[in-house]
Amino acid sequence: MAIFTSIATAIAGALFGGSALAASLIGGALAFGAKLAIGKLTQQKQQKRKYTAVQGEIQFGGDVPVGTLYGIGKTKGQRTFYAKWGSGNKWNAEVFVLANGWCDGLEPYVYIYGEKKALVSRPVIGNEVANYHIDGFVNGSGDPVLTIRFYDGRPGQLVDQKLVDVSAALGNKWKSTSVNAGICYVVVERIYSDKVFGSKGRPELEFVLRGLREYDPRKDSTVAGGSGTQRLNTPSTWAHTKNPAVHRLNYQLGLRALVSGRTLIGEGKSLGQIDLATYFVAMNVCDTLRANGKKTYECSLFVSGDDDHTEVLKQFDDAMAGYGLNRRGLSGVIPGAPQIPVKDLTAVDIPIDRAKDVQFRPSAFERFNHLSGQFTSIESMWNPESLKPVYVNADIAADGRNRQTSVDFLQVTDPDIAQYLLNIRYRQNRMGGKATVPVSRRFGLAVQEGEWITWRGKSWLISEWRADERLRITLVLSETSAAIYDDAGIQPGPIVIPPTPPINPSLLSTVQNFNVAVGMINGAQGYDTPALVFTWIPPDDPTITAVRFSYQIEGTTELFEDQCTSPEDGLFRTTKNVASGKVYNARATITTVPDRLRTFTPWMTTAQATGLQTLLTGLQQLQDDALNRFKELQQEMDEFFRPRLVELLDAFSLEGAVGQIERQQIVASIGDALAQITEERRVRVSENEATAQFLRYLQSSLGTTNARLITEETTRATADSALSSQITQLTAETGNNAAAIQTEATARANADGALSTQITSLDAEVGDNLARLIQEETARANGDSSLATSINGVSADFNGRFAQGLVKFEAVAAPTGVDARFSVLLRAGTSQSFKVSGFYVELYTEGGVQKSRMAVQADQFLVTSGNNRHYPMVFENGALKLAIANIGTVNAGLLQSLNGKMKIDLNNGTIEIFS
Repeated sequence: MAIFTSIATAIAGALFGGSALAASLIGGALAFGAKLAIGKLTQQKQQKRKYTAVQGEIQFGGDVPVGTLYGIGKTKGQRTFYAKWGSGNKWNAEVFVLANGWCDGLEPYVYIYGEKKALVSRPVIGNEVANYHIDGFVNGSGDPVLTIRFYDGRPGQLVDQKLVDVSAALGNKWKSTSVNAGICYVVVERIYSDKVFGSKGRPELEFVLRGLREYDPRKDSTVAGGSGTQRLNTPSTWAHTKNPAVHRLNYQLGLRALVSGRTLIGEGKSLGQIDLATYFVAMNVCDTLRANGKKTYECSLFVSGDDDHTEVLKQFDDAMAGYGLNRRGLSGVIPGAPQIPVKDLTAVDIPIDRAKDVQFRPSAFERFNHLSGQFTSIESMWNPESLKPVYVNADIAADGRNRQTSVDFLQVTDPDIAQYLLNIRYRQNRMGGKATVPVSRRFGLAVQEGEWITWRGKSWLISEWRADERLRITLVLSETSAAIYDDAGIQPGPIVIPPTPPINPSLLSTVQNFNVAVGMINGAQGYDTPALVFTWIPPDDPTITAVRFSYQIEGTTELFEDQCTSPEDGLFRTTKNVASGKVYNARATITTVPDRLRTFTPWMTTAQATGLQTLLTGLQQLQDDALNRFKELQQEMDEFFRPRLVELLDAFSLEGAVGQIERQQIVASIGDALAQITEERRVRVSENEATAQFLRYLQSSLGTTNARLITEETTRATADSALSSQITQLTAETGNNAAAIQTEATARANADGALSTQITSLDAEVGDNLARLIQEETARANGDSSLATSINGVSADFNGRFAQGLVKFEAVAAPTGVDARFSVLLRAGTSQSFKVSGFYVELYTEGGVQKSRMAVQADQFLVTSGNNRHYPMVFENGALKLAIANIGTVNAGLLQSLNGKMKIDLNNGTIEIFS
């Protein structure tokens, strides 16, 4: 610190006439500039708990951390007192603490027995702020049986005298000194009524609370830039709000105990430690109306005294798409909104003798192209609901594959605001360029953290301002743009339909008069397939949503299942797992919403065996299965021949990290001749990650002849994952002729599994003619399954014609079954049309049963013994051709002579002979 102070004093003397204030300010900048941190663009780790506007469990006892609510939220509260009195203990009362601090009030409804009910105001009977009863909860005389007395937690609030009086003769008393000053709470009083509570049990209430009244310096005329009657030390002048920036400021100021002044919740800072200028801007941005007439940002959040300050502040930052910052030792915030750049950074302002680190786009590990998330939906009874996912097909194509992550905004209850935030976070992540740039003192002293500048035709946010002991200034920049916050192209949030109240269930536990019979379902050209027909009496009960059937072949133990989702039909046919010529046993039960006790019907047996399945119906299903499988194999071939190796020499960066870069280069050139060797070693570490990278680049070129050898080796480790990769590329080019060999080997392990891959690609190209060979081997294992894959592919293109081949072997082991497949696929043609042929052999699991299959796709399938005396078996043009067949039993539908003069219909039992 001494060296910083001495330099600061010297600068202050030169620039500000020796001002002690200037010296202290500059010293602080030098000392703390390197420690400045800014919020990350994406949530890169899971919080220890979900931060939301809902407190969903009743808390009991006194060993509960103090908590409060910023904004509006739903809570069950902390039960601190219970009493019962009167004849048969008919009267009951409970005290629930809702939040610490002076709160604004209750919303005019509660949730009880899973339903939303209105609160009806009543005259106050004592010292409570408000008195309510719940709509619909009255006895036979029309008197309320469930009432609520609300206390808002203001300083000096008085005791609930009725609770003191009724508990005076009880063992558990509510004392006259139990005023709960500074605590927002309710007294719930109920009178037992068998009509109201008898069938439903003890009620559990969920309150919707308007939380803390908060201080807004914009409305305080004693603060520079403020105007109004609010005062920091006079809570009675404060007002309720849902502004995230106001929440953040009040959390940093802290909620203090009324007597001791000790900070209960928050950081306990003073206004002198706050960068109010940034807060004024952030508050105004949050209150600005968007095109849809809504405020730009709003949020609500439950917090406790045990919460981590960084995590809580991050929730407020995320709610306004902003970042927290520490500017010259003062705590501030940058809201999610465009700024006007304060300066343009040019080459003149960048010292050429100091290194800079530029990364114009983030690495593949940091960039996503599919972002999903949730928000808290008031319409869905304050439960989480999904936002519309944000993805751009062009980004997915550019990245080579889908990279998905999620960011939840459970502190936001407006779907349009949450959808806007999700789009902003997606755009911020895609525009992820970063740079560490040395600048001149003239430029560096004219800007500060949180401001925008322009450089190389782009806008940049100054996320860090650093100065070393020689007062050499370095700026850490993050790419940004006003387009990030543009409303254009952002859809409204999802429309959530409130759930319907539960219907009182009937007494039915299963369907009535259930029976099963055999039948046939007619197909094309008169061909049939066997079926089971289930019948029952349609139930007059809307809570029954489905009838479920269990059936089995008589004499076996394997069970099959199907269901009818329209119980009112009273009849359902199924061909699922129904075999020919079998007798079946079946039983049924029901599915209900809400769930209740269910039973099965007795087993019923078909009166006769099922009919014989006709040939064409079964073949049609097999044909569909085989065609779908071959489509999958063609898609695998398309994906396999796409570019597979990551871009070499891609810059990398770890935010907030420290590291070293060592580069060595040898270059020799004469005229068009060039030879060079470049080696670069990089190591970088942060609190969460360590990375080491070694790059080697060899090149020899003469005119249009060029030879290169590039090698990249990388290791990376985090707290729960490790990665090692090696990439090698050899290329030789002469004019339009080129040859290349590329290899990539990767080993990755984390808490969920392990993966190893190796890819080799050989290319030879002359003009537009290309030959390629690719080999890929993959082994993957996790807690749920293991997979091994080996793929070999060849491809040749010549003058618009192409030929490709793919051989793949895959084995999978998982709790659901053990599967294996060997496939060969060939494809050839021109740019206008192509032909496909191939086969596959597989072991697969269907309905928990292991099965095997082989399929061939070809215009002509031939089996021969190699003996000229025997004709082959041929399948061609949809017909099987066989010279001789020795068959024991024939199951058939129609036998017909080749000349059409005799026809035997085995299904209908007729023989026709034509002259």
